[in-house]
Amino acid sequence: MPDTLKIRAPHVKMIAHRGLSGLEKENSAAAFVAAGNRPYYGIETDVHRTADGQFIIIHDESTKRVCGDEMIVEESRFDTLRRLQLQDVYGGYSRADLVLPSLREYVDICHHYGKVSVLELKNHFATDDIRKIVDIVAAGVQLEHTVFISFDLPNMIALRELLPGQPLQFLTDEYNHEILETLLRHHLDLDVHRKAVTREMVEELHSHGVKLNCWTVNDPEEGERLAEYGVDFITSNILEKE
Repeated sequence: MPDTLKIRAPHVKMIAHRGLSGLEKENSAAAFVAAGNRPYYGIETDVHRTADGQFIIIHDESTKRVCGDEMIVEESRFDTLRRLQLQDVYGGYSRADLVLPSLREYVDICHHYGKVSVLELKNHFATDDIRKIVDIVAAGVQLEHTVFISFDLPNMIALRELLPGQPLQFLTDEYNHEILETLLRHHLDLDVHRKAVTREMVEELHSHGVKLNCWTVNDPEEGERLAEYGVDFITSNILEKE
């Protein structure tokens, strides 16, 4: 069985991307538990709203890539999606435990293992749905141990209005002065693609009190370099600290 790859990064907080997806099926309870049993700071995942107003864990808008069967997540009912079986990382459908988790199941696993929830809001959410997500996280006794992330700036603004002191990271694949102004205006940290990160960028963000997460870093040499730049978080499928 493969194992995780190690990097020397004592000051960096490591985030397991979609759970420990380098070993277990992404965004499954198995991947979350695998991360929970290792020294990760946090466990990242993705949440979608279903057609009947519930919240389910999956990255893509369609189930095709991870389940084989193709259903549009936000056009399908929770119970219908729940009956689908995730394909194992080793091929086939050999494990009956591999199903799409609910948001509450993910939150409970993070809480049980003492991990920070790094929760990505996929697509754009209505403010009422954001409130419901916040309530689910809070009911799982996990709100103070959650970082919300999203590519959708209105999601971030709505969260900031609801939760003035909550850690929020704006997801982007690039960095420029306009993005910095946005971060400062809305009191956001940054979660950026690894290829956009430079030493100068890290220094500029830190000079403004902005924390930096970078995704998705799976090469140990790159992880060491980014850690040396001073990034605050590294999100990875497979890397963990020695």
